[in-house]
Amino acid sequence: MQRIESSTNEKIKTAVKVAASARYRREIGLFFLEGLRLCRDAALTGYDIETAFFSEAFLKKFPDDTDFISSKSKNCFIVGNSVEQKLTQAQTPQGVFCLCKKKNNCYEINTDGKYIVLENVQDPANFGAVCRTAEALGIDGAVISGCCDLYNPKTQRAAMGSALRLPITETDDLASFLKALADKGMKLYATTPREDADKITDISFEGGVLAVIGNEGNGVSDEIFELCEKITIPMGGRAESLNASMAAAITMWEMMRNGG
Repeated sequence: MQRIESSTNEKIKTAVKVAASARYRREIGLFFLEGLRLCRDAALTGYDIETAFFSEAFLKKFPDDTDFISSKSKNCFIVGNSVEQKLTQAQTPQGVFCLCKKKNNCYEINTDGKYIVLENVQDPANFGAVCRTAEALGIDGAVISGCCDLYNPKTQRAAMGSALRLPITETDDLASFLKALADKGMKLYATTPREDADKITDISFEGGVLAVIGNEGNGVSDEIFELCEKITIPMGGRAESLNASMAAAITMWEMMRNGG
């Protein structure tokens, strides 16, 4: 492998810009991953790795993982300490970084499946946590619209690899997307803290289901809300609402527990 010792190297500058800018990620179709778990997951999941960067310490500590990630990478480089510090977003970097090609986020929806829908969710930590929980609970996939960037490094870290494996479909017209699936017999639900909504524990989630989680501050939009049956998570005490990722976790749990 060739060595890169300068943080002003064009390949390093590109990697840093990809990590920092959603617009640039969209322009060049690449995203940035850091750490052994995520880089190995990308290689295992079949993502095309354009460039992999390894520190000397990583090469010595993880020779088998280096060989595996390298075998799936178009270009590989060893980086010096100053370059590693330029690339890392962690306090204690592991010394492995990848630039990967994005996939087309468009999957066929199984009309008998269970899906979580995220509308205008803006917190990368929430977004990533929902992906991780969805995979863990066996949800068939996620549908996203107007959310923060799926390929934000913070989203990917919070998902811990799940966002690379979970089928995620993105749409710019969520209302039309949901209407088309409702016409095929899928049930639409929207979560809300309103007390007049149906309790989620009383819902039978049999058959194909899409459950919508809305924006952290404003909830589900009025347009989408009107398309769906309204469901609420019963809460005690003085709590008025739940964090978006927590609401999604409870909703997905109930979908799978009482889904027939």
